[in-house]
Amino acid sequence: MNSMRTAPSSPAQLVTSAARCHSPATAIGNTPVLWIGEPFCSAGRGFWAKLEGHNPGGIKDRAALHMVARAKERGDLTPGARIVESTSGTLGLGLALAGITLRHPVTLVTDPGMEPIVRRMLAAYGAQVEIVAEPHPAGGWQQARRDRVQEVLNGQPNAWCPDQYHNPDNVSAYRPLALELVAQLGRVDILVCSVGTGGHSAGTTHVLREYFPHVRLVGVDAVGSTIFGQPAGARLMRGLGSSIYPRNVDYGAFTEVHWVAPGEAAWACRRLAATHHASGGWSVGAVALVAGWLARTSEPDARIAAILPDGPHRYFDTIYNDEYCTEHGLLDEPIPLVPDTIGSPSDRVVQRWTRCTDVSAPAGAAR
Repeated sequence: MNSMRTAPSSPAQLVTSAARCHSPATAIGNTPVLWIGEPFCSAGRGFWAKLEGHNPGGIKDRAALHMVARAKERGDLTPGARIVESTSGTLGLGLALAGITLRHPVTLVTDPGMEPIVRRMLAAYGAQVEIVAEPHPAGGWQQARRDRVQEVLNGQPNAWCPDQYHNPDNVSAYRPLALELVAQLGRVDILVCSVGTGGHSAGTTHVLREYFPHVRLVGVDAVGSTIFGQPAGARLMRGLGSSIYPRNVDYGAFTEVHWVAPGEAAWACRRLAATHHASGGWSVGAVALVAGWLARTSEPDARIAAILPDGPHRYFDTIYNDEYCTEHGLLDEPIPLVPDTIGSPSDRVVQRWTRCTDVSAPAGAAR
């Protein structure tokens, strides 16, 4: 008997699990999970990383398409009307995709911190990009962007704004992500999420707790962010943190919160890339740093899922650029292996990786 295996006579005979997409929208979701072990954890320990960078533009593709589709269903967004929104980058990429798919022009308001590659890609996708010149004196760049969005809306009565910070559809958009985790992991004990608008942390947790009521939610914020009660400060990192209080943040859902500094996030990004060939931006590094510590210190059989929101490509000239990192002092300090701990966000202003298990809505976030 000839045991040699012959190649298929035609490419049509090849078997593949890759999807065929008749629309870019159908390329969203069903992202893989990757086991992350050493050097973030000791041998035999680790966490599962949900690689949302495998979406066309990142995790916010899910929210962008869902918010636009729901607005169309309700009649809030009329056929051909313009979509106008504030973005630091990832949601903008998702809205550009939604605009192409559902036939709407898109205007995106950003600030000088948006990476040139993202601005150019948004323009290539047909979006109009506006850049505000000065931060708001109290609300920073985010409030300045939101003020400009309102000006654009006032000039175009039929235009519609998704308002990602306060739109509940930005929460419900992540039900499919949670169901993917249920199918992929079978059980989730700890969920680690970066927090910016609050959408994916709230939406994923609400659904996971339908299956696993015991799930602990660990939030990851940026040093200088106001979300969890710290005072506003200068923030180098984009994609997590906020200088306003998004209503989509579900404070009661969190077990604890960690604040991470830029150098710590950049180190984790680079270690992920060098050891697992998977990485991303500031949010990815911050989440991986915290998830690694949780894997080292939690019970050995705890199943940890960490959501990594994007991929590395837009950060080639920041996180992965030695000159940029040196200029901003990101390579100067040794990276701590454990976080500092404070009893309350009001205890002190944090400057490095710090955790707190007292999580409640700050006074300014009252709804």
